[in-house]
Amino acid sequence: MADRVLFYCQHVLGIGHLVRSAEIVRELSRNSQILFISGGEKPDGFRFPEHENIDILQLPPLKTDPDFSNLQVCGSSRSMDETKTLRRRLLLQAFADFQPDVMVTELFPFGRKQFRFELLPVLEHVRQQSRRTMVVSSVRDILVTRRDQEEYEQRVCDLVNTFYDLILVHGDKNFQKFDETFSHVNDLRCPVAYTGYVVQQKDPNTTEACRLLLSEQGQPMIVASNGSGQYLTGQMLLETVLRAAQLMQSRIPHEFHVFAGPLMPEEAYRHLQALARESGNVRLSRYTPDLAAVLKRAEVSVSMAGYNTMMDVLSSRVRALVYPVTSNGDQEQCVRAERLARAGVIDVIRTEELTPEELARKIERALSKTPTQLTVNREGAANSALILKRYLAVHRECLLDAPELGSVRKKGASDSAKLLIQEEQETPNREPSCG
Repeated sequence: MADRVLFYCQHVLGIGHLVRSAEIVRELSRNSQILFISGGEKPDGFRFPEHENIDILQLPPLKTDPDFSNLQVCGSSRSMDETKTLRRRLLLQAFADFQPDVMVTELFPFGRKQFRFELLPVLEHVRQQSRRTMVVSSVRDILVTRRDQEEYEQRVCDLVNTFYDLILVHGDKNFQKFDETFSHVNDLRCPVAYTGYVVQQKDPNTTEACRLLLSEQGQPMIVASNGSGQYLTGQMLLETVLRAAQLMQSRIPHEFHVFAGPLMPEEAYRHLQALARESGNVRLSRYTPDLAAVLKRAEVSVSMAGYNTMMDVLSSRVRALVYPVTSNGDQEQCVRAERLARAGVIDVIRTEELTPEELARKIERALSKTPTQLTVNREGAANSALILKRYLAVHRECLLDAPELGSVRKKGASDSAKLLIQEEQETPNREPSCG
């Protein structure tokens, strides 16, 4: 019988968390039955993974305002309290009906504190069930730093040590260590396993659509993209790109393909449309579901420095200029961008360089460069599926050995799983054991 995996993902402003989660779910569905629960606004053009083993549950969507301070109800007349009550009930009912062997919470408890109202009741339910369900957190390699960093890390450790059996870090520790942005890793009493980076695999449907789109023109391309489109930083970047394109019409033969983002506010998109009409070398659209395929045909990429976009840059080996998001004190994209820049993979656009004239010069310089090819583990989705399968076997064995421990964290399971990490590093093909 196939393992049953409940995968919870809540994106709030960008869509990177949703894109990464969908890729992991797609890989898990090869050998497991999946209930993929999404709690954010569905982006137009985004394709949820389709497979007979995948069921999708869309909760009444919530998002945040641009500074992440307040939750907002999306497209409904329900109040916030009514929406929260309904979501909590739907999530508990979904868990009860699906009876998962594994429950994965994307980012939580390392983020998404505002969604404790629905996640903590489910986690408490798991604990009361003698922890039959293995609970896993799925998290990227770089976390957002906080003003109250010490208090935040202690709060996360308390939640992990109370409810969680495994942390999956979607990164390569040889490039970026998790403890560089979460210093209390050693205080976590469950294993922390690096999966490698999660990279979008080619979808034949979307790749063919991109091929047809791009084959209409034979001109060389410069691609500018903006993730979800909701960040003001990205909107300013695209406006600057469009104004730079006007300056470059007579200087280079390239056509600018600009992707504004599926969740960009309509007013901001209309403003970009007006700018695009002023140039004969710009094609503006909302979104492409396969940015990596587009970038492989591009000569330069201009974007922010989000996880998924940078993985697409690495996969396509395109020359890249990036302008990291720094709003609300968030340094996550800066950390990633600076590290890639030091490795010679990309070039960073500084704040003072975000002018049409300077950006045009940077694009022209980029066209003559050859980026360094960085070798990192990019098998994060496949490795996530493999690691979950192996740790679930340990989890089940230890439950059989110590069923009376109930909701108390099982020392044997934790110790055995930590031993498995060491064994995987030294002898990757060795089977796990409960010790």
